[in-house]
Amino acid sequence: MDIIIRENYEQVSKYTAKVIADLVRSKPNCVLGLATGSTPIGTYKELVRMHKEEGLDFSQVTTFNLDEYLGVGMDLDKPYDLDQSYARFMYEELFKHINIKKENIHIPDGRTKVPEKFCKWYEEEIRKAGGIDLQLLGIGADGHWAFNEPGSSLASRTRVVVLTKKTLDDNYESFYKKAGISREEMPHFAITMGIGTILEARNIIMVATGAKKAAIVAQALEGPVTSQVTASAIQLHSGGITVVLDEAAASCLKNIDYYKHIEKVKTEYGIK
Repeated sequence: MDIIIRENYEQVSKYTAKVIADLVRSKPNCVLGLATGSTPIGTYKELVRMHKEEGLDFSQVTTFNLDEYLGVGMDLDKPYDLDQSYARFMYEELFKHINIKKENIHIPDGRTKVPEKFCKWYEEEIRKAGGIDLQLLGIGADGHWAFNEPGSSLASRTRVVVLTKKTLDDNYESFYKKAGISREEMPHFAITMGIGTILEARNIIMVATGAKKAAIVAQALEGPVTSQVTASAIQLHSGGITVVLDEAAASCLKNIDYYKHIEKVKTEYGIK
């Protein structure tokens, strides 16, 4: 596990975008797992810049998003207004700005009438694509990955989940309040990739910034592996793991000096 610590959000975003861009350049038909929320916005902005200014080509890339609210969604062919779906988020923040093919974009369908059937289909589509090469992740305030709330099985697959009060409160402030949608009207269910699904990605890059994430980041990386902090499952991953933090988010790590030493040595000796 490589733990990369940068001074601020901008530097974290640029580092994360470079990791993704390097994969796209070395494997043009790679499969990316993508996340939503405030954390990856800077990364997506940098990827858009790379596409427009450096010719970063997404024409062969396939993407799978982690999750979506159940009961909402959008058709990328049609206009929309106050849709608060994660599909809209991805369209606004990334997809409409790059040359990715619409048929290569996969986002859980929050409008499905048969969610259990859809979840099985989504898992099969990931397998058909050859699996995810690199999964981008954030971490929730209570340590959750995607919508895998505390108590989720670490072997879980794509499924429908009930959202916790903490998640509802956080998402209301971030997405629904500004759209004039009440707490009662916002979705209380979601479709999410499971922890077992996420862990099958060949590589994982987890990003966290800000002092509010410091304690939970330390629990996930240095505490016990537990279903109560689903992001702690990162310790079980056998592939390439990169965790990118700003100084504030890294401030509770007990071994922070060692992590910085490891990066310095690897940089000096050209080890990736």
